[in-house]
Amino acid sequence: MTKEFWIGDVLAGSHDGLEVELRGWVYRTRGSNKIRFLVLRDSTGTLQCVIKRDIVGDECFDNLSDALIESSIIISGEVKKTDREHGYELEVHSANIVGPVNPDRPFPITESAMSEADGGETEFLLDNRHLYLRTGRMTKMLKIRSTVFGAVHSYFRDREFIEYQAPNFVAGAVEGGSTLFEVPYFGKKAYLTQSWQLYAEAAMPALERLYTIAPSFRAEKSRTRRHLTEFWHAEMEIAWAGNEDVMKHGESLVRSIARSLIDEREQELLELGRDMELIHNYADTSYPRIRYDEAVETLQGKGIEIEWGQDLDYSKEKVLTQDFEVPHFLTHYPRVAKPFYHRPDPEDPKYVLCHDLLAPEGYGEIIGGGERTWSESEILERIDEEDTPREPYEFYIDVRRYGGVPHGGFGMGVDRVCAWLSGADHIRETIPFPRDSRRVTP
Repeated sequence: MTKEFWIGDVLAGSHDGLEVELRGWVYRTRGSNKIRFLVLRDSTGTLQCVIKRDIVGDECFDNLSDALIESSIIISGEVKKTDREHGYELEVHSANIVGPVNPDRPFPITESAMSEADGGETEFLLDNRHLYLRTGRMTKMLKIRSTVFGAVHSYFRDREFIEYQAPNFVAGAVEGGSTLFEVPYFGKKAYLTQSWQLYAEAAMPALERLYTIAPSFRAEKSRTRRHLTEFWHAEMEIAWAGNEDVMKHGESLVRSIARSLIDEREQELLELGRDMELIHNYADTSYPRIRYDEAVETLQGKGIEIEWGQDLDYSKEKVLTQDFEVPHFLTHYPRVAKPFYHRPDPEDPKYVLCHDLLAPEGYGEIIGGGERTWSESEILERIDEEDTPREPYEFYIDVRRYGGVPHGGFGMGVDRVCAWLSGADHIRETIPFPRDSRRVTP
């Protein structure tokens, strides 16, 4: 009896001589009038299939010979052990072409197009993203991405955090009005959310430990390798916690993600050229902490122009992380550099109890978080000193009016983490359909 198999099952071994049925797409094909070698692809790998005219018959042989790249096929045959790279191939007994490719419109993602891209993404590949997803590189990236998302869910659920959702249409800013996407909303102004945070804090007294993975939107015109206008945010909020507690969760989460990739995606990472010793280091080594003042002194010592009180943009983060072997926490930014929801340090109120987690290898910030301004008097003072209107944040102030408690949280850029841990040259490589200031299709 023929058994339906994944290609990965065949490549795993111990099926020599078994009659199997495979379903997939033509990856490449070559051969003569009597024998052809068709490489079949599915989501688990590729396998060479040997097609002999005297075994499958003229009609089947000719149909398979005419099958173009990315034609979909159901193919049956006997697994044979070989000395080839993967160790196994399929001796084809029968096949059925399910979805043929029109010869007038062959699959456009050719080997020459991939060679021209040289591991990056040309405009041609971005324009054909819906087809580029089928390539081996993108398949590996998407599997890595899936593992990262799964690791985030597992980390929080294993620690009794509750998954919680917040609206995407909001009335006010979290990270600054200059990066808000304004949208018409039944005669009113609304915005696409920059973060789940403010609405998470509203639920904090109910759930105490909560998290989400959700899209966020930033109208940033930055054309860097680490910015998207629509990106995925993993965020958490926890009651009865300070900045140090939140940092411990951030470090544990990132190390847990690295460990999950080692356990589940080592082969994909190796095939992408990633140095696994680095990933092991990120999973096993504690992450040091430095204060903002120390970072400014370090940058000034390297000849970088920066004044105390300025936020650190990517160019400065990149210089700062050049000597890092593992991620570092950067803590205690000046009060003037951070939004109103960051709590001033009671020991020195010109600083706030916040942190960024900066990844090495030039990838920069992957987490931003800290302790929230949690008393009514402090939040009103912070809002007023920034000349921020109170009205859009009345619900947020109410959280403090009715039993406010110390609490904190962070936001992690999931796409940035995927880019860093996979060694991607550009954040676009880690998301199926990237959105930036120049692209909203396909």
